[in-house]
Amino acid sequence: MTSSSVAVVGTDPVMVYDALRNVIHDALGDLDPNFALEDFTAKDVAVSSSESVASRIVEALHTPPFLVERRVVVVRDAQSLLASEVSAITNWLASPSPDVVLIVAVVGTKANKLVKASHQVIEVNVSSRAQDRAGFVSTKLDDYGVNVERATSQLIAEQIGDDVARVDSLARTLRSIYGSAPLTYEQIQPYLGDAGGVPEWDLTDAIDVGNAAKAITVARRMLDSKGRVGLQIVNMLQRHYLRMARLEGSGVRSDEEAAALLGINRYPAGKSLRVAQRIGAQRIATAVHMITNADLDLKGGADFGGKDLNTDLDVTELTVIEVLVARLARLSNGARRR
Repeated sequence: MTSSSVAVVGTDPVMVYDALRNVIHDALGDLDPNFALEDFTAKDVAVSSSESVASRIVEALHTPPFLVERRVVVVRDAQSLLASEVSAITNWLASPSPDVVLIVAVVGTKANKLVKASHQVIEVNVSSRAQDRAGFVSTKLDDYGVNVERATSQLIAEQIGDDVARVDSLARTLRSIYGSAPLTYEQIQPYLGDAGGVPEWDLTDAIDVGNAAKAITVARRMLDSKGRVGLQIVNMLQRHYLRMARLEGSGVRSDEEAAALLGINRYPAGKSLRVAQRIGAQRIATAVHMITNADLDLKGGADFGGKDLNTDLDVTELTVIEVLVARLARLSNGARRR
């Protein structure tokens, strides 16, 4: 490792500390951690001692390595440090010691001052786009030398969904069991666990473009993952169409105006605006009526059967949701063809 300071940053603590483990390993190399490693956790130190966290960290940073060629100083939960403590560390970062490596782990964003001041930044966030999740899975397996084909990586990504934080642990498990031997999906499947969730825009995007088959597939995946129940999906769709209802006829013409009206980010606001303009007031009203009826059906208005013994899915819930998303997709598809 050539950088004198490294920041590992991300919004998921599991992913941050999985990545941190590998960064520490690379920084130490063949060095004995008993002599080379100083490992601090900001929260623990702050609670257990009246002594400043920064004073301990800065002391370690200025202490020459003993019996080893370099010292590695790790600061976990660095987002918990006070402004004065951050300032003391950034002062060292401005003129670091050549035989000391500082590694900070930040659960948060790259706006953190320690992240900005570090010489190397490793960001571990993964977007919710399916292709990005698949790419992350493939890269992580490669990092650990797990030998799988591209199609297998894709299947793993589909099963894990948004729960990408468990990919590192999965890769380490597969490496310890199989080494670098070629693996099939059938060999990996027992270690995957339950299906992970998928983001709500996977469903709304499929509906908005009129893809009923994909909408049904995503909705079933949401129910399979146990991350959402039918009423949550209904509420999600209701929110989606009520946003359009607020935009339609409002006179809003730009993404920025839509974001200001809805109180959400520019990108999703712009998407809602364009769909609202395309499908029009009548179809939006019809969609809201369909969603209201589905809500009533899930609250006892319909009964298509209890739980399926093979899938553990509630047949009534599954039927209501599949019919709803298919109808909404057809409604959008009809507007697209006008």
